Amino acid sequence: MRSDNYTEARPLCEFTVDALPVKIFPDRPPLAQYAANEVHAFLRQTISSQGAAAAILATGNSQIEFLQKLVAMPGIDWKKVTLFHMDEYLGISRDHKASFRRYLRERVETLVNPGAFHYIEGDASLPLDEIERYTNLLNAQPIDLCCMGVGENGHIAFNDPPVANFRDKHLLKIVQLDDACKMQQVREGHFPSLEAVNPYAYTLTIPALFKARKVICIAPETRKAAAIKEALKGDVSTKCPASALRTQSHAVLLLDKDSAAQL
Repeated sequence: MRSDNYTEARPLCEFTVDALPVKIFPDRPPLAQYAANEVHAFLRQTISSQGAAAAILATGNSQIEFLQKLVAMPGIDWKKVTLFHMDEYLGISRDHKASFRRYLRERVETLVNPGAFHYIEGDASLPLDEIERYTNLLNAQPIDLCCMGVGENGHIAFNDPPVANFRDKHLLKIVQLDDACKMQQVREGHFPSLEAVNPYAYTLTIPALFKARKVICIAPETRKAAAIKEALKGDVSTKCPASALRTQSHAVLLLDKDSAAQL
């Protein structure tokens, strides 16, 4: 269900690691365009075949260009799309500059007005009740699509190596962030210092992310190269949570030459 609004974007090379297809692009713009094209086509096809679609979106600097391209593409009936996100800092307000609710509200929700956007309320007064509420929302319908990234320490969502669990019995949990993860937030400009980063966060678990029918992982930039090398060439282990992608044949990993530089 391709439209005339597509800008062609082709990978330089493609290969498979275990069950995971990997595509490498020359730089970030064609990677972002390819991801937007794939998501656009998948959402349109899903809405056409089942009347509605549900998707989980990631945040972070690596997702900005992809989201910009996606929301600018016409042809998706966003009123038939239910959106979720995958993590949020514990105790943070929805208007804090580092809030993932704010990130997605400004870059997606206010631009396309989806049928629903279910946010993790980071500053909920009863965190365990918030976990139950959001878990019920996730269980209320099948998830069609998950768009994710990879952290500098190999995390997916906020499943850092010390807390990642490939067989987690929960869909959403509260975790303590490790220092490598917090330093990434500082370098990306979301917090002024390591001490300023909220030490705990809500995160969808790895099984929750992989419940989606289709998973697209968007991981450009040189600073991700070491994590990508470990994910694809190391053991499938929680030492690098992104390595779990190699067990998911319904996923695809999209890299640019910078993030693939150590392969």
